[in-house]
Amino acid sequence: MNSLSRNNDQACGNRSGKSTVCRIFESLGISVYYADREARKFYLKPEVAESVKALFGPQVYDEQGRLLSNELAKLAFTDPENLKSLNAIIHPLVLEDFLLWCDKHRDEAYTVYESALLFESGFAVHFDHTILVISDPSLAMARVMQRDGISRKDFLERRSRQQDDTEKVSKADHIIRNLGDEALIPQVITLHRLFLDEQQP
Repeated sequence: MNSLSRNNDQACGNRSGKSTVCRIFESLGISVYYADREARKFYLKPEVAESVKALFGPQVYDEQGRLLSNELAKLAFTDPENLKSLNAIIHPLVLEDFLLWCDKHRDEAYTVYESALLFESGFAVHFDHTILVISDPSLAMARVMQRDGISRKDFLERRSRQQDDTEKVSKADHIIRNLGDEALIPQVITLHRLFLDEQQP
């Protein structure tokens, strides 16, 4: 049991195939909380929207009140203080939501928390295990550029505000390598068995 929930929680971070890894965990019957996806719903709350607009201006929302994620990212990642202020608004809400989610999954052997900013947010200290997914840097860049519709310059600007993989490797408990020559499923199954074994009396 850890300080964050009644489950044995594992946290999976990085942008190099983490969603694919999490889907493999789900295929094994493990529940996954997708922090980055869940965070988006909070931007629609009026009080959050007002705070975000106060930081970055009204241009980060469209006329229907929907968040323009790429516009927000461009502004947030160009100023460390702005990014810090944005995180201070969103991260506590995500944590509260995750705690409620954990209560609904308290009887499960373990759960997985997926986040791209696991170490940067400070959330890593709450988990029994942390998993870092790494891939070839150029492949990771291509994935993010295609997914978010951003330029190489924008990608590098975002990455400069995140911890690099070398630092993350030193902090992570487990590494999953998504390098093409190492299959993901066997690596996930190995960790799955480890986490289940820890639950045995």
